[in-house]
Amino acid sequence: MFPALLLLAAMAQPNSAVDAARAWHGAHQQQILDEFFELLRIPNAGPERLRDNANFIRTMLEKRGVSARLLEMDGVPPAVYGELRTPGARRTIAFYAHYDGQAVRPAEWKTPPFEPTIRDGRVWARSASDDKTPIIALVAALDAMRAANLRPAANIKFFFEGEEEGGSPHLEQVANNYKDLLAADLWLICDGPVHQTGRQQIAFGARGIQTARITVYGPNHDLHSGHYGNWAPNPAMMLAHLLASMKDDNGRVLVNGFYDGIEPLSASEKAAVAGAPDTEALLKKEFALGRTEGGGRPLVELLNLPSLNVRGLASGSTGAAARTVVPSTATAEIDMRLVKGIEPDAAFARLVAHIRRQGFYVVDREPDAATLTTHPKVALVVAPEPGYRASRTSMDLEISQQVIRAVEAARGTVVKLPTMGGSAPLWIFTDLLKTPTITIPIANYDNNQHAANENLRLENLWQGIETMAALLAM
Repeated sequence: MFPALLLLAAMAQPNSAVDAARAWHGAHQQQILDEFFELLRIPNAGPERLRDNANFIRTMLEKRGVSARLLEMDGVPPAVYGELRTPGARRTIAFYAHYDGQAVRPAEWKTPPFEPTIRDGRVWARSASDDKTPIIALVAALDAMRAANLRPAANIKFFFEGEEEGGSPHLEQVANNYKDLLAADLWLICDGPVHQTGRQQIAFGARGIQTARITVYGPNHDLHSGHYGNWAPNPAMMLAHLLASMKDDNGRVLVNGFYDGIEPLSASEKAAVAGAPDTEALLKKEFALGRTEGGGRPLVELLNLPSLNVRGLASGSTGAAARTVVPSTATAEIDMRLVKGIEPDAAFARLVAHIRRQGFYVVDREPDAATLTTHPKVALVVAPEPGYRASRTSMDLEISQQVIRAVEAARGTVVKLPTMGGSAPLWIFTDLLKTPTITIPIANYDNNQHAANENLRLENLWQGIETMAALLAM
């Protein structure tokens, strides 16, 4: 059994663990893929199937001698917790990943989303990259270390949640309920893609997020555009003008105070940004972009600024369903990505103040007829989901430098990002649990994350096993 072997095993070093992982996956690829495919075949939406995922993962951990359990809360998908103690260890490292996935529309997929398929050197399946890959990589790394008679250098904890794709609405409560259990010296966040160049990247922070839904009003029902089109205000046009007032042609947000409070980057963080590979031409070609925003600044620099994005628009109908009407309402969904120093409530309040300055009477519930007839422009502005703040761990911490050295033992020189582009509620770990977090992604960047035909390059899986082994041995 694995626990008995641990007592006799040698303490691993990152390089020896990488060698062991490389030898293991080279000789056991089919075994690893078989277990991975079993996990991918379990749909990860809906309470019953989410629980099926959690139970399967718990069993995966237990097979490796990990003491595992489900952390339960009423009405919440269980989190999978595992612990592997190392005699004499002086610190504890916790690994985070999530087992839930985005919704699927099977008709948009070339192959069934929950029937993993290998094609063109990739595994095609929902959650193949986001985010079941780190789970299989971690257990394969444990297998490799056991086979080489190596043990982790630290006490290891695993935490795999089932609500990440919904914004982790209960993660704060879970962390409060199990604060002692989740105590660690470092949280390693295993989610996201490697750099666009294919090089391993390490992110020391994540953006926060605040969303908003804006609805503006015209007539109380759709009107014939011929009879009333020059007279009844069109909410789609009103909304277009409102949104256009929020950003200039270079993408700079024009909302008053939008950039106030940003915590500046340190000297080492600025150096990391300056030293990041140039991917501008590559990405413009891949995405068929004739220009970019930001006034010529590179993407890696802009990730350290807050952003305002229109993520969806709705008014009237288009295509075959289009009608010649003045629509009654128009709605925009907004997301604001936040950086360290900007609170979600403050970002939302600044947006509301900007809308008011454009002449709108702002309400927080559906307006009645009296409100609509006594104000020339009315906007309903609400936050569809709770927001959360950004988080950032210093690159200069000794433990940060140890992570860099461990990952470079597996992957060579890495790309270091002060802040990754995506949002994650890492503040729960840094602010509530008082623990630094560092993100170690292993999926390929062109993985169709959140979209149809999600995929994982097999090479990223094999390299990810080596990376996880290096971190387990750190």
